[in-house]
Amino acid sequence: MTAVLREAWKLGDATVAKRRLERLASSLEADHPGAAASVREGLDETLTLQELGVDGRLYVKLRTTNAIENLNSGIAWYSKNVKRWQSGSMVVRWVSSAILEAEKKFRRVTGWKDIQKLIRALTALESTEEATAERVA
Repeated sequence: MTAVLREAWKLGDATVAKRRLERLASSLEADHPGAAASVREGLDETLTLQELGVDGRLYVKLRTTNAIENLNSGIAWYSKNVKRWQSGSMVVRWVSSAILEAEKKFRRVTGWKDIQKLIRALTALESTEEATAERVA
């Protein structure tokens, strides 16, 4: 199962990857319905980078949630001594301060040279969605 997941996520073609993951989910359905549901649950989201044409080192860096988890743990560590949050503005101040501290430890994103490709893909997707919304309206 793990090999099929990894193989699908390494494919450059999101359509082929989706078919493989759906086939995997179908094969798991009878004996492992929970695993099949897990595969199907975020299927489209797990293939977003392939659909946008992100590949190479940038794909490897962005395909995990490590960066977000690292930032969240930094915020938690920074604000762990606060015992009573007095207001929403206090939360915003502390989180902002924690992010500024975490920023000092940020490293350059591997594959950063390909970020323009991602920006172009997102811009094209946004234009398509806006055109669709205008047609519907």
